[in-house]
This record gives sequence, structure tokens and C-alpha cells, in this order.
Amino acid sequence: MRSILIVGAGQAGLQLALGLQARGYDVTVMTSRTAEEIRAGRVMSTQCMFASALAVERGLGLDFWASQAPEVGGLGVSVTAPDGTRAVDWLGRLEGVAQSVDQRLKMAGWLEAFAERGGRVVVHAVAVSDLDWFSRAYDLCLVAAGKGDLVSAFGRSVTRSPYTAPQRALAVAYVHGLEPRPEHPDLAAVRCNLVPGVGELFVIPALTTSGPCDILFWEALPGGPADVFQSVRDPGEHLRLTLELMARYVPWEHARAARVELTDAGGTLSGRYAPVVRRPVAELPSGGLALGVADVVVANDPVTGQGSNNAARCADVYLRAITDRGDLPFDREWMQSAFDAYWAVAEPSVKWTNAMLAPPPEHVLGLIGAASELPPVADRFAGGFNDPADFEEWFFEPERAAAYLDRLRAEGPDAARVPTPRAEPDQAPAP
Repeated sequence: MRSILIVGAGQAGLQLALGLQARGYDVTVMTSRTAEEIRAGRVMSTQCMFASALAVERGLGLDFWASQAPEVGGLGVSVTAPDGTRAVDWLGRLEGVAQSVDQRLKMAGWLEAFAERGGRVVVHAVAVSDLDWFSRAYDLCLVAAGKGDLVSAFGRSVTRSPYTAPQRALAVAYVHGLEPRPEHPDLAAVRCNLVPGVGELFVIPALTTSGPCDILFWEALPGGPADVFQSVRDPGEHLRLTLELMARYVPWEHARAARVELTDAGGTLSGRYAPVVRRPVAELPSGGLALGVADVVVANDPVTGQGSNNAARCADVYLRAITDRGDLPFDREWMQSAFDAYWAVAEPSVKWTNAMLAPPPEHVLGLIGAASELPPVADRFAGGFNDPADFEEWFFEPERAAAYLDRLRAEGPDAARVPTPRAEPDQAPAP
């Protein structure tokens, strides 16, 4: 039985651990916190997982919360005009249900399931010196902890990392009591509010430790008028500032927030980081090797919601690469090939995310505006969150964008749009 160490207990690390465990591998997970500490701690992220990523979880029998999390059926975009009204407002439908589960709930549950199924969990912070020793004790070492000192062992890829500084200041609040959007009261949807010169406000229906909730998520331009959370430590003050910015820049969202309250004392988070792609293989002082996983090697800004989706994709790619390897060694060449397979999946989301962080060119503004009059454009925008590779066909180049819009306008009002999505049946009980 081949022995595998996974450092990190997030989306990719635990999904991969549980997948390998089910295939008979001897897997150890090292994490800095217990399941109880994760569940009782501060929120770790925003996340909305779209249909293809959820299908991967479902295939592994890990969709423990599918019947409890809100079923997200659409993705809407609003753009604030100079006078504070909405210059653009539309809703695109998703082809399959999306869902967001608080990672405190999910990671605690998955870690407990891994242990209950016989997996070895070691609660210990790991330094590079520790990893050096472990690389000689295990057949394969995987680093899935995307923060902390360990990521320094994976050098930055200059050619794939155009940004050297954070492009957004991030501020998250999990809340109860948000009213539905009056335009679609019976359809849960992620709402993206674009505020020129300020940033973006995302509203994400989710499931947290205390039940269904919504995530209010500001992505502020650094140094801009919404970049006000850096020194805020009090959760109540964090929520007050969140709502104040909503009232100022997105009053239509603030109008449904009259009775909101934080889900819990740990329901806020703020920070910033530079998007980066790193080299996939860490060479350790003794000559041992470790393979980077998910955010360790591809860390996107969350403006396009690809973090947890890419993590699921990475775990899926690596699971197949490991099982296909059989008894052959997990050498540098194999590690590079495993990452290359993941990069083929992740590269479209990196290109799209980096484009969305920059000021939009004229043809992209035209596409966003056209989605108001052409519902199939809105649906295709929404579908890109599930399949970022599709943007290559119509989004990046002015000529392709114009040809796409011309074709839709020629088809007229009968142009088909995406049907309302339906959830897949549950396949796994809650832990």
C-alpha cells in the first residue's frame, strides 16, 4: 500500500485524501487545527461551487450538504451609474445548480469523515524542515495549504503571474435576514454589483453552521473608497461598514438588508493577496520533492469565484494521476506532468480572472450591456463561471464578441436561453 502525505485540510486536500482513501491508499492528513477548531473558528473564504465541481464531489459521495444548501440557479450583474442608479441589471440562468457551503462546516465534516473511515489525522503546523523529513518517509508528499511559510518553497512563475501586488482588498460578512431580490424572489442567485472606481459587491446565498445565510463580499480597489476594512477587528463594526458602503454605492442591495445580522461572531473576514501561479514542485534541502496542490500553485483573486472550483478540479486531476501511476515512483517528471494536466484545466480561469481585475475594454462593456437585451448573453456569462474555457470563444477578442452579438441579433427574440436548473439527487448522508 503506497503511503501519501497531504499537508492541508481544505477543499483540495481533503477531497483528494478522501478519494485516495476510498481507493486503498495509506493517507495521512496534517492540519494545524482540529475539526472542532475549524467549525468554531472564523470563516475562511467565500465560495460558490458550480455544477461541474459539484459533480466531482457527488461522484466521490462527498456532497453531504446538497439537500441543505440553497440551490443557486442564476448569476446576475448590476452596474452602478454615476447618479447611483443601475446602468445595467440582468440575470443569467445556470445550466446546473450551484451551491455554497461555509468551509468551516464542510472541512470539519470532511475531516471527521476521513478519520472515521480510518484515515490518519495529525494536528501539527508543518514547516519546510518538517516537509523535508516527510519527503523521505512517504511515497508522495502533497502540499495543499495555500497560506503560510510552506508556499515559499514553491517559486513564483513570472511568466504566468502578471500581478505582483493585490488587485483587490477583500471583506466578507456572513449574514442572516437578507431579503430576496424582488426581481426574482423565488430564484436564489449570486449577484455581482460592479461599481466603477470602487470595486465589486458580491451577494452569495450559502449554508453556514447556523443554517442558510447570505455572504456579503466587497472586493475593493486598493486605496479606493471601499478599502476601509484593513484595521477593523470588531465584527459589528465590519458589518456596519459593509452596510454603509452598500447604502452609498448599491442602494438596491442595501434596501433588502434592513434586518440583517451576522451569523456568528466568526462571520467576518478581511485581507488581500496578489494573484499568483507558482512552480509546482518544491525541491527540499535534502533533495526530496513535494507537489503543490490547488491554491499553492494557482491562487486566483476571488473576483470570478474560481478558488473552490479550481481546488475541486485540481484534486480530481491529481487523484487520476496518482491512481494511474500504479507502482511507479512519484518522481519530478511525474509531478510536472500531473501539474501540467491541472494547468490545462486551470489556465482558462486564470486568464479570465486576470482580465476581470483590469479595467474592462470597450467590447467587454458592450457585452455586459448587451446581456440586458439578449438573455442568451446573460446565460452565457453565467455559464462561464462553471466553464471558464468558453470565454475564449466570444469574450476576449473584439471581433469574436461582435460576431457573437451579430449572430444572436440575427436570430431574433426566439434565441434559446438556458432552462431553469435542477439539482441532482442526493447520494450521500450528512456525517
